[in-house]
Amino acid sequence: MKRSFDLLIALIAAAILLLPGLLVAAAVKLTSPGPVLYWSQRVGRHNVLFDMPKFRTMKTGTPVVATHLLANANSALTPIGSFLRKSSLDEIPQLYSILRGDMSFVGPRPALYNQHDLIEFRSQAGVDELVPGLTGWAQVNGRDSLSIPDKVALDKFYLERQSMALDIRILVMTFFKVIGRAGVQH
Repeated sequence: MKRSFDLLIALIAAAILLLPGLLVAAAVKLTSPGPVLYWSQRVGRHNVLFDMPKFRTMKTGTPVVATHLLANANSALTPIGSFLRKSSLDEIPQLYSILRGDMSFVGPRPALYNQHDLIEFRSQAGVDELVPGLTGWAQVNGRDSLSIPDKVALDKFYLERQSMALDIRILVMTFFKVIGRAGVQH
């Protein structure tokens, strides 16, 4: 049922977000050199790697690490990068990953391939059994401000209590968090 829900909502969202997505793509292209999309290698279900697209918010040549690990993340942002991140518009291309089945709307956010500590903690907690999500319980309960152990504890909470009702609650909470730009560091 979850996969059918993901497909239906992804198709509806893709239709609604087509024009805004094209506008964001044009803005990315016009404000900084480099590709419009950034393909990030991420960790999926059972720790299988997949390529996840996002609208590019960082200058080309920026090291591939979690943003909080950059010495000066703000200097690596493109002119519209901060806005795209805070508004979550950079996430629109991830509908592709949902349609492919690499991601779900709700699940733990996919780790970067080189976030070894997060990957290891999630595997120990059994969270690697879940399909990663566009949003998740950890996202709506702290997002970038969470420590890795706290993030994994929230992911495990979701693993143990997942249901359509919880998914809908997380999606509604995500909507309000995005509108309020809560928990975004850069």
